[in-house]
Amino acid sequence: MFQLDFYGTLVAASLVLLLGRGLVTRVGFLRAYNIPEPVAGGLMVALVLLALRLFNIEVRFDTSLQTPLMLAFFATIGLSADFASLKKGGRVVGVFLLAVTGLLVVQNAMGIGLATALGLDPLMGLLTGSVTLAGGHGTGAAWGATFSEKYGLASASELAMASATFGLVLGGLIGGPVARLLIKRTQVPGCSNHDKPRLPKGFEQPNKERSITPFSFIETLALIAVSLMVGNLMNGALRETAFELPTFVCVLFVGVLLRNSLSALGLYQVFEREVSVLGNVSLSLFLAIALMSLKLWDLAALALPFFIILAAQTLVMALFAIFVTFRVMGRNYDAAVLAAGHCGFGLGATPTAIANMQAVTQRYGPSQIAFLVVPMVGAFFIDIINVIVIKLYLALPFFAAA
Repeated sequence: MFQLDFYGTLVAASLVLLLGRGLVTRVGFLRAYNIPEPVAGGLMVALVLLALRLFNIEVRFDTSLQTPLMLAFFATIGLSADFASLKKGGRVVGVFLLAVTGLLVVQNAMGIGLATALGLDPLMGLLTGSVTLAGGHGTGAAWGATFSEKYGLASASELAMASATFGLVLGGLIGGPVARLLIKRTQVPGCSNHDKPRLPKGFEQPNKERSITPFSFIETLALIAVSLMVGNLMNGALRETAFELPTFVCVLFVGVLLRNSLSALGLYQVFEREVSVLGNVSLSLFLAIALMSLKLWDLAALALPFFIILAAQTLVMALFAIFVTFRVMGRNYDAAVLAAGHCGFGLGATPTAIANMQAVTQRYGPSQIAFLVVPMVGAFFIDIINVIVIKLYLALPFFAAA
């Protein structure tokens, strides 16, 4: 076994991003279907590690940098949101939230129905529904322990991790193709010229060169650091209370307050270009570490019925994005980008959703409303609504009798 330390892992993550860039540039299929660069590079490395494991060679990474990078990304999302923009996006956020809630209900119904039809415990269907797909690894781990201790479901935590891993991979793979299908075949308004992208803004195109001075860079870095510190303190204060929230939500909330408070008092105006650069670097490195660290052999351990349920959930996500999300969001270019983002966090996580949307907007042009709506719904609302939906399903008679 080879164990890479902090520096070795950082070097590996950087090489994964360069590999992803090279793959997307040279492989027409990846470029045509808008596969995010961290996903392409990370999956390639994960497959190589899977092959090495067949020869009893295992490589492990130091993932201590992963959480700070994720939190830094959400801090930049908060620092990029001003109250004026939130007002503009109010109705769109509400409609998108309804679509997201609808998917949570459908995912759990699909999972429970297929599990029952295949002769499995209905709890396994719930575990392969919104618990791990929309909820991700964190929510899956929490509910997996509950399913084992309270309901007696064997190996629930292991199944939850494997299901969440499956979702993370597929969420990063189907978002680009879904958006491409909608844009190419539907001829959506706002995207009449597919080969000449418009000027990017903010998080919409991470590879665009930006002018940054050392002093302004340090100012922005200080804002992110304050958001991380205060967000973690807030999370600690709210822990084990009725108002407990995930750490990334607290960090994002502090970023929003910091940006708008400084602006309202006339003390400082956030430089969005630097915020987007730091946010994109954090996001790319986070995804690279997360994907190259995937233990694909955990997926190989899943039984065939479990694979059938997860494959069906992937198909449902794609169809829901095409026929529901795209339509209710307006059947335009922004709706297509939102559909790609919905695939990202409907199966995986909010960073995957952002990467999906970046891959689309880098090719077809910016979508300001998508980059406002998806982080808000993915960070603020999805976890809260998901808990409510899961508890409502657990209140059904055949669960209550368990």
